[in-house]
Parts: sequence; structure tokens; C-alpha cells
Amino acid sequence: MTEFFEAYRSHIIYGTVVIVIWLVLYGMTNILSRWLLKKEAEKMPGVPVRPLRILKRTLNTLWLVLGVIALSFIFVDREKDATLKAYFKLVSHLGIVAVATIVSATLVNLWFKRKIEEKIVYQYDPTSYKFLRYVAVFMISFVGVLFALLAFPSLKGVAQTALGGAGVVAIIAGVASQEALSNLVGGVFIISFKPFKIGDVIKVTDTMVGTVTDITLRHTVIRNFENKMIVIPNAIINKEKLINYDLGELKCCEHIELGISYDSNIELAKKLLQEECEKHPLIYDNRSELDKKNGKPIVRTALTKINDSSYTIRAWAWGRNFTDTFNLKCDVFESVIKRYDEANIEMAYPTRTVYMINDTNDKAKVEVQPKSTS
Repeated sequence: MTEFFEAYRSHIIYGTVVIVIWLVLYGMTNILSRWLLKKEAEKMPGVPVRPLRILKRTLNTLWLVLGVIALSFIFVDREKDATLKAYFKLVSHLGIVAVATIVSATLVNLWFKRKIEEKIVYQYDPTSYKFLRYVAVFMISFVGVLFALLAFPSLKGVAQTALGGAGVVAIIAGVASQEALSNLVGGVFIISFKPFKIGDVIKVTDTMVGTVTDITLRHTVIRNFENKMIVIPNAIINKEKLINYDLGELKCCEHIELGISYDSNIELAKKLLQEECEKHPLIYDNRSELDKKNGKPIVRTALTKINDSSYTIRAWAWGRNFTDTFNLKCDVFESVIKRYDEANIEMAYPTRTVYMINDTNDKAKVEVQPKSTS
């Protein structure tokens, strides 16, 4: 045993030193990570901790791989030392780039997060900062990948060309698909021309109505009134004709339409609909001073359409915003139906006329003709 230790003393000392260094680095990484998480929780309670955890795992993986390579020097022939040194250098390069990229992206993300919170506190539009945050994090990650490619001789020329300046745009244009570029350009147009911003209520189609919650490099996220998230690619929403209920004045007019039968009293139906709208607490008086002086009503009602077997009555009801007009419309529908029932005003409904025809054999035939009342 003594001869064994004497023969391999240098290897044993070298391996022990490597293991001790690995344990120290591993322990320091975990202790520092817990300390940073605790400090972040105290100073900035809402800050996400995922980047720190990713950084800790990256460092622990780096220490482990470097430790394994360092220990491999004991068991391989001296002719392969150059190969192990090359691997050690490669892993060190990739680890340093990964750590620098994660730290840089995290710091930039936190800076933008603070700026966005300041904008929200002072009631400014944070849309531009939110979009630029995605751009900045993407560019840092992209540059980090290019620096990682410098470690590989076969890809070194590509990375150097890209880092040179114009090559960045060329590589992005060459690698990315046309659809991805369209979404990116669409996002830039949305931020530049501001057809809508975060917090606006927009209507893209009848099934896509809600509040804009996020605008990224690829898509726009809308939260509808069922609390479901609708993800629309920027290239699509940039081409759509949409309604922005928060662009300019917030007040808007809602058309409240009801169908009544031919036998109903039109004037009474209009009057009841007008009364139900005007007495609702969410109604907005949009009349000018001249209209008030001339005695015009708050809500105008009129016969707007004569259908095959019914009349369509419409009320022009104004609300302070889209949400108020929607709630106003729902409430008026419910209350005016009760008023119509009390006043014996018949609502339009589908009907069918049945004709009984007898043939020569005295057998009854039934012919059904639909009649629309809508």
C-alpha cells in the first residue's frame, strides 16, 4: 500500500485538489445563489427567480464538466493531453459565454421591468418599453450564440462575419422564415404607428374582442371577456381592420335593436325602448347644448327596417366606454322585454303557415311554407 501511494502520490494529490476545488466552487455557487434569491425577495418581491436558478444550474454543470475533464488527465496517456486541454478550453469558453449572456439578459430585463413599472405608476404608455425589452433580450441572446460559435473552428468565420455588423441582418434574414420576418416587421409597425397599445380594448373579429395584454416580436396577446388569452401573429393583426375602443374618445354608441310584429304599436314600442335606455344608470348624455335647448331626447329611437313579417326598432344609446355600453345593452334587452309584455307589444318570432289541400282521393296533404319574421 505504501508503495502504491508513493508511486501515484502526484496523481492522488492532483485528484484531491481538483475534487476540493470542485466542491468549493459548487458550494459557493449554491450559497451565493440562495443569498441572491433572499436579497431579491426582500428588495424586489415581484422579480422572477427563474434566471437565477438557470444561472446556478449552468455554473454547477460547468464546474462538473470541467472537473471531469481535469480528472481525466490522470487516466489518459500523455499524448492525449493536448486533446483534453482543447476540450477544457472549449467548455470554459462556452461556460463563460453562457454565464455572461444570462447575466446580461437578466440585468437588461430587470431594467426594462423597472421602467415599465414607472410608466404604469405615472400613467404613461408602457407599450414601447415592453416591445423593446423583447428586442434587447433577443439581441443579447443572439450575440451570445455568435460568441459561442467562435469556439468552433468550422463556424468561426460565420460568427466573425455576423459580429462584424451588416452580417447580423443578413444571417437573420437568411435563417428566419418569411412568416417570422413578417411578424417581426408587423410588431415594429404596431409599436411605431400605435394603432393600439397595451391596455386598449380592441375588436379584430366578432369572436376576437378583448384587452391587449402584451405585444411581442412574434404576436399580440388579447385577453377576452371570458378571461381567455387570444394569441394573434403580428403579421395577421397588422393587416386586419380592427376597432380600437380606447383610441381617441372613449365614449361610444351602441345600437339596441328589437323586432316587433306588424300588429304592434310602433310609437309605443319606440317610447318604451327610449324610456328603458334613458333611465339606465350607465346611459351617457351625448347631446350638445343646442340639442338640449331644442328638446331632443337623450336616446333617439326609430323604425329602421321593415322585414317580411316584422318591424325593426333601433335605439342609439351612448355610454362612457365600451364596457358600459355592453352592460347597458344587456340590461335594456331584459327590462324592455318585460315592458313590452305589459304593454301587449308582440316580439317578432319565426312563424309557419300551413295549407291543407285535398286531392281527388280525399287524402289530406299538408304543405308547409316558412315565413321569416326577423
